[in-house]
Amino acid sequence: MKENDDNKNWKDSTKDIVSKVAYLIGVPKRIFENEHEPPRLEIYTELDRLTGAKIVRELCRIRTAIERNFSSINQKMQREFRSILTMPEYVPSDAILYLAGEGITLVKKNNRTLVDIVCDINRHLCDRINNCAGIFPIWLNWQYIRELFIMPGGLSADGTKKAAEQYYANRMKYPYQVYINWIPEDAGNILYNDKKFCTLLYKMNGDLFDDISRVTDAGERVKNNIYDFINSSAKTVIVVDCENSDPYKMTATLNNLDAAAIGKISKIFLYNDIHASTAWRLFESYCKTIPVEHIMTERVKESKSLVDIKLSMGVSREFYVNGVDSFIIASSDSDYWALIESLPDARFLEMVEYEKCGPDIKAALESHHIFYCYIDDFCTGNSNEIKIAALVAETKRYLAEKVQLNVEVMLDEVYKNTRVHMTDAECTQFYQKYIRPMHLVIEKNGDVTIELRGR
Repeated sequence: MKENDDNKNWKDSTKDIVSKVAYLIGVPKRIFENEHEPPRLEIYTELDRLTGAKIVRELCRIRTAIERNFSSINQKMQREFRSILTMPEYVPSDAILYLAGEGITLVKKNNRTLVDIVCDINRHLCDRINNCAGIFPIWLNWQYIRELFIMPGGLSADGTKKAAEQYYANRMKYPYQVYINWIPEDAGNILYNDKKFCTLLYKMNGDLFDDISRVTDAGERVKNNIYDFINSSAKTVIVVDCENSDPYKMTATLNNLDAAAIGKISKIFLYNDIHASTAWRLFESYCKTIPVEHIMTERVKESKSLVDIKLSMGVSREFYVNGVDSFIIASSDSDYWALIESLPDARFLEMVEYEKCGPDIKAALESHHIFYCYIDDFCTGNSNEIKIAALVAETKRYLAEKVQLNVEVMLDEVYKNTRVHMTDAECTQFYQKYIRPMHLVIEKNGDVTIELRGR
């Protein structure tokens, strides 16, 4: 694919992943500072504070510099007995000094060959690249990312030579001419955006990247319509029907909108039901700086939810009592059309989902010139944190409900049933050796047992 095809084929994508990869592989800072280049400067600044990430970056910077200038550096080392530290025109001395400060010494007193230094760098990268796994979201295959930093055969002279020959012959096909373990192809800038990079990365590994929603964001037209709606209103609130809206998609939507642009929103009202996702309880922690009011509706009859009634009453109250003139309703329920019709002087914007929103309500909205957008279109990649938090919270709740075990009570019964008499010191020793180290064992079928430390 040619470079000028990028905008057409890879549009509306995020650039978080490519920015992180660009930082780690050693793409120059000036690229991040150029607003016309994909890598984002804020991610550079964020990662530059992380020691583990910076070590990997500096190792990669030095490796690329050596690969680019191997012949010139090697001649000076052999003929002039100079070290790479004394060749800042070829090798970044700031990177060498930084690594030395972190205990990684590439310049040593003994007479080392340049190949030895490359092998040493490759060894350090093999040992340290896993420290950067947490930088990337769990939905991205870490092994595919990791392999980009591992030079094939990079711990031997033959392996480094083959890698160098491939790189030198195809240097223009590498991202920003920086060395990575990549099969060179004429694909333009592989770090153009996340959609392109992930697609090519998985393809190189014989896999298919099909979760495009992770790296695709709503287009500028959609976002600008939302911003215009907010800016042209006197007072705006978001009203969420928690039964008919996805908490993860809603979080992703807010996180992908400009914080300053949506800062004018006065409040988010969550109308929740006991049968809705438990993730709504965590929503407030992930919705930027907009105040959240969480309204849990009680059911009079178990089979009948009152969320729609409560929400409609709440919207009416905000309009007539609190001076709210504009409402962003997050729900795909067509029942709210009656609410919209009952408030002709209020302004509405609907946030719906593809699978839940029928053609009739969309036709009604369009005929009345009410803008609606799909929260499915916003990148879900940055909603990973609330997903993990929801899973952890629900797991803790389940365990607390299902597992009731007090070790002191258990040991009292153990001593009683076995008729074993021990001193306090013996009891303490038994506890420390066998009870304290006990752990869960999960079988292949999912069954769980508690295993004590054996003799």
